[in-house]
Amino acid sequence: MLEDTIFQIDKDLIREGLNEYTRKAFHVLPKLDKPRILDVGCGSGVPTMELASLSNGQIIGLDIDQLLLDKLTRKIEKAGLSGRVKTMKCSMLDMDFPDGSFDIIWAEGSISIIGFKRGLEEWQRFLRPNGFLVVHDEIGNITEKLGQISSCGYDLLEYFTLQEDIWWIEYYGPLEKRINEIRTKHTDDSEALMALDNDQREIDMFKKNPRLCCSVFFVMRKR
Repeated sequence: MLEDTIFQIDKDLIREGLNEYTRKAFHVLPKLDKPRILDVGCGSGVPTMELASLSNGQIIGLDIDQLLLDKLTRKIEKAGLSGRVKTMKCSMLDMDFPDGSFDIIWAEGSISIIGFKRGLEEWQRFLRPNGFLVVHDEIGNITEKLGQISSCGYDLLEYFTLQEDIWWIEYYGPLEKRINEIRTKHTDDSEALMALDNDQREIDMFKKNPRLCCSVFFVMRKR
């Protein structure tokens, strides 16, 4: 049977192709010494590990999925970063940090769970004065979101989009290639094929309407 952990590692390696844009967003920020960073909805921690390499800060990767957090913990230990990168099992709906706990809150692909405006409003108190919020979100309603950034008490430093060609070249194309490679090795394994089919359906949805998979980074500073 196909081992999910092996395929997850492959997916993480493919996902690292998008770290170029994590770096681009991070470099919009001023240089901070040992920033306190919260990565909301970190999953298995591809952006978390990139943030650790970009900064000398203390980082918390927060997610509700313990299996994904366990994978991130193994990455942290392998990289020798246990002293400054931690994981926390918690829903973003239940976060209760002291006010001003973080210099940076980072959220790639997760704010849609709570809603863009609600996330901006509720997370603001966790930021120190002039702290930073970086959100990678679906591309819809950019004009509305830009207005919400201002009305929720943030200054927009920069925003940039990841168009469909980026998503295909950096993620969905390599993912489909890897799926096809694994599929040829597990032709008689129905469980393996079923696992691959779940990811193939996501790729097929992208092919059907690539525009829906475009996304945007917002880099904000709390007023």
